[in-house]
Amino acid sequence: MSRDMSLTRDLGFLRVGAAAPRVRVADVAGNAGAIVESIGSAAEAGVQVLAFPEMAITGYTIGDLVHHEVLLDRALEGLRYVLKESASTAMVVMLGLPLAVGQKVFNCAAVLASGRILGVVPKTYLPGYREFYEERWFAPGDRSPPGGISLLGQEVPFGTDLLFRLNGLPSATIGVEICEDLWVPLAPHEHQALAGATVLVNLSASNELIGKADWRRTMVCSESGRCLAAFVYVSAGRGESSNDVVFGGHIMVAENGTILEEANRLRPDPTLVVADIDLDRLEHDRRVATTFGPARGTSGTFRMVEAEVTDPPAGELRRRIDPRPFVPGDPARRAERCRDIFSMQVAGLAGKLSGAGRDHVVLGVSGGLDSTLALLVAAGTMDFLRLPRENVHAFTMPGFGTTRRTRTNAIALCRHLGIGLETVDITRSCRAHLRDLKHAGGEDVVFENVQARYRTEFLFNKANEMGAVVVGTGDLTEIALGWCTFSGDHLSHYHVNASVPKTLVRYLVRWVADEELAGSPAQGVLYDVLETPISPELRRPDNGQVCQKTEDVIGPVELADFYLYPFIRWGLRPGKILYLANEARRRGLFEGPYTLGDLHRWLAIFLERFFASQFKRTCLPEGPKVGSVSLSPRGDWRMPSDADGRPWMEDLEAAYETLRE
Repeated sequence: MSRDMSLTRDLGFLRVGAAAPRVRVADVAGNAGAIVESIGSAAEAGVQVLAFPEMAITGYTIGDLVHHEVLLDRALEGLRYVLKESASTAMVVMLGLPLAVGQKVFNCAAVLASGRILGVVPKTYLPGYREFYEERWFAPGDRSPPGGISLLGQEVPFGTDLLFRLNGLPSATIGVEICEDLWVPLAPHEHQALAGATVLVNLSASNELIGKADWRRTMVCSESGRCLAAFVYVSAGRGESSNDVVFGGHIMVAENGTILEEANRLRPDPTLVVADIDLDRLEHDRRVATTFGPARGTSGTFRMVEAEVTDPPAGELRRRIDPRPFVPGDPARRAERCRDIFSMQVAGLAGKLSGAGRDHVVLGVSGGLDSTLALLVAAGTMDFLRLPRENVHAFTMPGFGTTRRTRTNAIALCRHLGIGLETVDITRSCRAHLRDLKHAGGEDVVFENVQARYRTEFLFNKANEMGAVVVGTGDLTEIALGWCTFSGDHLSHYHVNASVPKTLVRYLVRWVADEELAGSPAQGVLYDVLETPISPELRRPDNGQVCQKTEDVIGPVELADFYLYPFIRWGLRPGKILYLANEARRRGLFEGPYTLGDLHRWLAIFLERFFASQFKRTCLPEGPKVGSVSLSPRGDWRMPSDADGRPWMEDLEAAYETLRE
């Protein structure tokens, strides 16, 4: 998937555009010229599917002029001109115009490509309220003649039952509707989606009112999510008559509940919005969502029209790439997300305690990020249940690799939170066990796991003694990569961080420091925990400093989480994940200065560890699901522990070789 390879054919992207050229009411020749100019600009940008507003050829606000033969004839001439001028462009173009069919006038969307009229879709629902008067001028689409019409010398499919499939792109099927069709219950686009349309297009002429843009945004965003589709919305802009209303040229491209691109409204100049939509993501979610499909709907029968599109030119992906997919970039939204997640963790642990008839918890506190978050959740749970924080029994269990910094932070944090802490030095017991094993003395995996398993054994036994629940600390990233000791820190009665990735753990701890503990002595301790290198501290330190760093083994956590999210959430192939990571690298979105080779190496390690670690996930303890990605064997992720990961590795290697060219 080199820079000069097709984004569409190789990576599953489709480049869509929406244009709002400046119009002049009833100036068909001028409007057609502006449309052709916009098509040219879109072609230069590599657009494959392009939408124009409702009645773009004549202007929407023509009023009673729509019944004048002069204007209807001019509209056909305008369509002929656009068809001729765009004949050399293999782009699917949708534009609005009035069309007289069978002694009725219909508000239509003409769909064109390569000099051919692929089909004409009439508007289904005609508003006749407040400032709208369409029932006076147009016939509704369901009264259109069945079959097809003769238009500009071509036999053209006509009706509300048309879908447009792009050849060579089995996931790309387009459904078209017009303005009011979006706003009604059981909208046309819903039936189109159930019939297979993945790209829904609405040609609109929606006037501006205070708050209306927010409602349009909500509609487009939510409908793309409900329909598991991309949604292209384009509305009429400057040049429409402002006798009684104003049009702002609102344009949006949404994908499965997320706005990808949006134009500024009320602009003086023509507007073109371009975005690459990810067809693979849409296909994945439709495969996974067992409740999505026509079996329970009334989608009806649609006629499928085939169309050809060119590949977009080589160049940068026209799509935002989030380098931290688990963490919202907006600070206010991030704070809200952290508040919700922390509350869910607290509620989950509270529910587990209530269900088990227990009011005490036991956990190990190392002074690292994960155990710090678990300790904060445990304290919050006691507050939630109106129980004393003394019911949280924390233990710090220094071993061979424990540093003064982490131990000091663990002690200070418990003191500031009002939680009792006991110190249990595990080195004597671990040495005895290593002697029993006749261990040679090297700092190998046995040396490490003896410590991890002893800590877990101690916590479970202490919980039995106290009638308590053992709270686990491991996070989602470590669970995915198997960075935990089987039957060691891998186990607990309840894993409060089980679906919180490492990148988000950082923000949660910082949120508690800034919002819940601001100005307290505990705040400073949390800040130091955040600055401490991530380490299991199972190997002896070097001059008091950590020498075993997690990221040296499993890779930078920002990359691990960047790989984890699309791999699980969208089922993306490794080659595409590598391409996206390389695009993020080129844009300077990561914290680390990686090379393509670095991205490839850490993704290969991610895949190797992910497939090799399923046996640990198969018997993972319970924990609260807080996001869309979870690896619970009882909930979201079921996979045999002996699955062959070679096809995924081969896909990665093929993509890496291509990207290197």
